[in-house]
Amino acid sequence: MKFFKTIHITKKMVGCLTLGGLLLASAAFALPPAAARVSAMVTSSAERKLPIYCVQTEKPQVSVSFDAAWGAEDTDELLRILKENDVKATFFLCGYWVEKYPDEVKKIAEAGHDLGNHSATHPHMSQISSEQIAQELQKCHQNVKDLTGVEMDLFRPPFGEYDNHVIEIAEANGYYTIQWDVDRL
Repeated sequence: MKFFKTIHITKKMVGCLTLGGLLLASAAFALPPAAARVSAMVTSSAERKLPIYCVQTEKPQVSVSFDAAWGAEDTDELLRILKENDVKATFFLCGYWVEKYPDEVKKIAEAGHDLGNHSATHPHMSQISSEQIAQELQKCHQNVKDLTGVEMDLFRPPFGEYDNHVIEIAEANGYYTIQWDVDRL
């Protein structure tokens, strides 16, 4: 029984195998750095911007915020509870809510709470144009300023939805984009 066959290797085959081996070796060394450069370029050009989720502080404290976009039946009770507990909060106001409940907005401002912008009409901000985002911010801002004299600089995107575009337009309009870190229980 014969276990081995005789293989005839020509000079041409040796040359091809050597060349193939060299090509594979150089590819193994060249591709990772090239891939890393491409990855770095893609990552840097597509860096995701994030809103402010929390702020580091030496004190053990939390920030409390509310989105004012729906009803107003609990506003007085909420303001009473906040006052009794010596708590200041940020109220992110929708423009249509400001128009519908101007007295509530005044009460919130007079109680010393921060006022933030939650857009004029509560749209999906990442699905509208730059001009529409700016209009949403500016209309709500102007409504609140006319009513209270407050210049807002905090913005919470409706539905908590944002992308780089939304954050950039908010920044261009003088706003810090704020997101929650812990949702209600």
